[in-house]
Amino acid sequence: MLAKPEERGLQKGGGKKRKHPHENGGGGERKRRGGEEGEHSQADGDRKRLDALSVGYFRRVGERLGEGFEDNEEREIFVENVLTEVKGKGTLVAMDRTGSITLQHLLPLSSPDQVAEVLAELGGESGSEFKAVSCDRCGGHVVESAIRQMSRWSESSQKEPSAATDEQEEEEVCGLLEAQVLSVSQVVRENSAEFIKHVHGSHVVRTLLHVLAGCLGPPRTEARPGAKERNISPQLTDFEIPTSFWYELKSLTETLMDNVNLSVTDAAASAVFQTMLTVCHRKRPKLCKQLLKRIMEYLTSRSAAPGVSPLLVFLKDQASSRLIETIIQLSHKALLRDLYKSHLKGHLVDLALHPIANFPIQRITAASAKYKLFLKLFDELIEGLEAILATGHMGVIVQLAQSCAESGEKQADLMQSLLHAFHCAEPGSRHVSCLPLFMSLLTYEVYYNTETAEGSTQTEVPLSSICYHGSLLVQALSRFKERSLLLSSLRTLTPADLLNLASDPSGSHVLQALITTSSDKGRGKILKRLEGQFVQMACSRLGSRVLEAIWNSASVSHRQNIAQELASNENQLRSDQFARHVWAKFALSHFIHRRAHWQEIQTGESKKRKLFSDILD
Repeated sequence: MLAKPEERGLQKGGGKKRKHPHENGGGGERKRRGGEEGEHSQADGDRKRLDALSVGYFRRVGERLGEGFEDNEEREIFVENVLTEVKGKGTLVAMDRTGSITLQHLLPLSSPDQVAEVLAELGGESGSEFKAVSCDRCGGHVVESAIRQMSRWSESSQKEPSAATDEQEEEEVCGLLEAQVLSVSQVVRENSAEFIKHVHGSHVVRTLLHVLAGCLGPPRTEARPGAKERNISPQLTDFEIPTSFWYELKSLTETLMDNVNLSVTDAAASAVFQTMLTVCHRKRPKLCKQLLKRIMEYLTSRSAAPGVSPLLVFLKDQASSRLIETIIQLSHKALLRDLYKSHLKGHLVDLALHPIANFPIQRITAASAKYKLFLKLFDELIEGLEAILATGHMGVIVQLAQSCAESGEKQADLMQSLLHAFHCAEPGSRHVSCLPLFMSLLTYEVYYNTETAEGSTQTEVPLSSICYHGSLLVQALSRFKERSLLLSSLRTLTPADLLNLASDPSGSHVLQALITTSSDKGRGKILKRLEGQFVQMACSRLGSRVLEAIWNSASVSHRQNIAQELASNENQLRSDQFARHVWAKFALSHFIHRRAHWQEIQTGESKKRKLFSDILD
């Protein structure tokens, strides 16, 4: 039983309401299975479990941790008391759901030697037990949390020791944790194939790679079912590592490369290889270059149909395509050029139409933007523009536009192709309807509900159906050197349409991009059509942000016109939850009561903004 320390360790807040298990930072797997398997059940029915009193104790420990501590001494005593109760039962606690969550919160508050002791117990005398704990749905999170504490190694080594003995003790403490992390890595190397294929064990390997390289992202949290993660790259924080980690990372990557075949057949293993390449690219670029070359040699050496590159098969597979995406993103110029010339040339449109392969095509389109290779990719992809649009793979089209904007190449060609694809190239009178068509991703006939091949734009159709990818497309096009068609189309919209655009989650970004990238003269024409709408924009959650962006890029005379309209509605603006921030940021009280001073401030800001703009240009 673990009931003994309740009196000494949980004196404060012992009777607090129990939290939902998800509030304590459990992993996505726990969220999916927790309701089915119970509070602390495990997949293995024969395995020993914590008794009910112990589970209740660790639940209360978790609640107490959530309350915080008055000082470091109180925290240290509490942590020491709880870890005393964990001792001898560490594996049971780590593999229990409640115990796992509590330990995950406790380890960041523990000293490095305390974390090392927990790891030592989890691994057993030889470290062989790390495998069972790491591949457990609850225990894996504890191992991850423990090895993540190695990032505090540099913090403790930077503290100024009070005496030589303190320094020696400190090195011993850090050495204990270092030794345990190396022990985990050794077990992973000895069982690498099982680890990287395991749904939980693979996460431990990925965290281990981060720690050995000296860079950490945020800890693993609940995953929302169906959440899109493809374009999300977590921010990494660098930290110093002991010299042993430098060599261990090389050894671990060598071992993982022995199982490179798994990276193209297993999703969990593919994710491990993606992590390996990402951290090495950040911290060990030479090693990363070697790994990229070896993985590509493996991928391109597999047997396929005669005359067909094996890469074309891997690009269409869920697991291997993700790995190839990472390879493309981290590749240098020569590797990208060879990838296109030897494997992708002549197949880009077919791949762009594939539900999985279109994502790697987006990556190579983005990666090639700064090289001449982009021109070849563009010429091939543009031939299938309408087919790609019809398939709905808008990510390819948006990335093509973004790469055109970044490279400064092929912009006019893409714009003409888009006009033809949306049926507004001929007659020329249809050009002014391009903006609503691009934003809604609808052809002229569908948007205006007409079968006639001729005739002028039916401007009475209100703006509607603004979609996410349409917004991204227009934002990319707004960065082109020639934007006259988009701006002309924008100026044909009614004031009511412009207000709808400013208040729409996707449309607001379009309006902001077009106005802020315009010249003073072009911006003035758009603002003229917005007159009478500024108050409603200011009172809108999204519209107020657009208005602030307009203000930041506007000339003094334009600011004065906007302020004049807003100032006449003082009561409405100052009482609105969004508009009151606009009122303060635009200094409209100054505008009303101290007009000359307000004018002087705005003129000074305008000159400063122009000066910085000239320097950046």
